[in-house]
Amino acid sequence: MGAEADERPHGAAVVVDGFGLKGPRGWAFREVSFRAGPGTLVAIEGPSGSGRTCLLLALTGRMKAKEGSAEVGGLPLPKKMAAVRRISALGHVPGVSELDPAFTVAEHLSERAMLQRRFDGSVRTFLRRPSERRAAARARIAEAVAAAGLDLDALPKGERTSVRDLERIEALRLSIALALIGRPRLLGVDDTDLKLSDADRAEAWALLRSVADSGTTVVAVCSEAPEDALRITTLDATAAAATAGDTASDTGTGEAAAGTAPATEAGAENAEDAENAEDAEDAEDAEDAEDAEDATDTAATAGKADEADEASGDLTEDTTEEGAADALAETRRA
Repeated sequence: MGAEADERPHGAAVVVDGFGLKGPRGWAFREVSFRAGPGTLVAIEGPSGSGRTCLLLALTGRMKAKEGSAEVGGLPLPKKMAAVRRISALGHVPGVSELDPAFTVAEHLSERAMLQRRFDGSVRTFLRRPSERRAAARARIAEAVAAAGLDLDALPKGERTSVRDLERIEALRLSIALALIGRPRLLGVDDTDLKLSDADRAEAWALLRSVADSGTTVVAVCSEAPEDALRITTLDATAAAATAGDTASDTGTGEAAAGTAPATEAGAENAEDAENAEDAEDAEDAEDAEDAEDATDTAATAGKADEADEASGDLTEDTTEEGAADALAETRRA
């Protein structure tokens, strides 16, 4: 009884101060600061491409921040990224932790329980009899399914229903159930309200609120946050940094403006070498002057060399939501 109680989830406090992540095309987000106690529902809101997913992955130890500091459960980031990954779990994050449409619900749950036992189980777990381990796995699955509010009997084919046949809200519940099997202290969910009706959106937030109320800290990416959540907007912080840089440039202090432009599609279209435009001193005149083009090419070469020098097993950089998944995949293959 006592050992089982110790395994129950207890939320991780999150403390963020001036957090920022920079990629080849500029800043994904900057100057993000907030404090959330254990069991808090944190909503990262804003339009797609505003660095929401990058912040989610950085707070769960999947991407490496470039400036500022953060602590998750007392573990400093980015120094303790691996430790933060062990106490956190991801629900639905496109390109990172997606459901396999060909798998059934039962297959997903069984696979996750097996991986949990294999990689995160204690020595005491391996010393149990096989029948006891199977019973413990079934109990953990049942607990996670109940916490996620996933009614297996209500599915078209019960637990044998394929993921491709699930409704959006049911797939969301399944992804959260899979994450909760590991009893994380921090749960991250992306695109929480994407393609949901008003009723399903309210249902999704009620689910995340219940998970937070049970003690697990929840960080959810959305387009519009509910009023009772701790609302964080990366777009405002990034825009403020860009505005400050533009003001400094207008007053003749161009050094403060370097590298502060947010990573957006529009920014990428303004110059041929937009990935390194922040390193070129005369980027505004790059289209009209040949000398500026040469300077940009030189800066691009230097920027690539710097990125190669900084590469490590935990380093994952990009500046858009789509690029975040690609960068993470490259890190795992390396």
